[in-house]
Amino acid sequence: MTARIDMLRLHDLEPTIEEFREAVVAGLGSTPKTLPCKFFYDAEGSRLFDAICELPEYYPTRTELAILRRHAGEMADEIGPDAGIVEFGSGAGIKIRLLLAALERPAAYVPVDISREHMLAAAQDLAAEFPGLRIAPVCADYTRTFALPALPGAHPQSMVGFFPGSTIGNFAPSEAVAFLARARRLLGRNALMLVGSDLPKDRETLEAAYDDAAGVTAAFNRNLLVRMQRELAAELDIDGFRHEARWCPVQRRVEMHLVSLSRQEIRVAGHRFAFERGETIHTENSHKYSLPEFRALAGRSGWLPARCWTDPEERFAVHLLRSG
Repeated sequence: MTARIDMLRLHDLEPTIEEFREAVVAGLGSTPKTLPCKFFYDAEGSRLFDAICELPEYYPTRTELAILRRHAGEMADEIGPDAGIVEFGSGAGIKIRLLLAALERPAAYVPVDISREHMLAAAQDLAAEFPGLRIAPVCADYTRTFALPALPGAHPQSMVGFFPGSTIGNFAPSEAVAFLARARRLLGRNALMLVGSDLPKDRETLEAAYDDAAGVTAAFNRNLLVRMQRELAAELDIDGFRHEARWCPVQRRVEMHLVSLSRQEIRVAGHRFAFERGETIHTENSHKYSLPEFRALAGRSGWLPARCWTDPEERFAVHLLRSG
């Protein structure tokens, strides 16, 4: 059987250079200064993130993979046969392989990612591994409303969202509720959703996971500046900023910042943005939710918490939600 991948039917909603420019100008003009974490994921950023997932300090990926290896069969039993799977932020497609292999006759797979080339390469690999599966890639910012592609030849009995990797923690709680509500509307009636969520733990473990000894996460964070220089002709000193990860216990989140090492400025798109020494650009949050906290958050978005799987040390959780 030949692989069926709708490469010629790619739904391309990748953010434009103009959107990147507008986000940079708005973010650097705000107080405090910010940049949207979704712009981490150009080709180089995606490569660096894949490398982060292999680091000894970065426990979320290996812990979630262990949960999936151990419990994918139970997840598949809950989902049932002939399901269509929509993965938000598909990346390298490592975790979806475990779920697809466990499912009975999955009808279609829709990877959604902001990094087009990275997503298409992963989709090609999956097509070779699952030759009977209809794969319809969508290049889009999944934090915004988009439509699912038509799936000719596929007849899903149900639609299932897949959102692994604790990416839900990158949203503020109100934004997470809004995202889950949009996903519920997108997937339709009688839908399910599997969501990975990181659990709170000690400061040392958390800060090391986002500031590794090899400096890979630092390069990932500073790649935002590289993109600005390359794509927007920004005038800036990349080496004038250092990476910092901070555990904020009140907000129960890890924050990532780019810290200015001196008084300086960034010039971009006809604007000048002055920095004091020690001033930061806030680039990402990673909220950590206890099991009851995440169930309450999901409930506010209209989902009904159904099941939850964790590792033996309760470092990470995969939640199954049902549409109400």
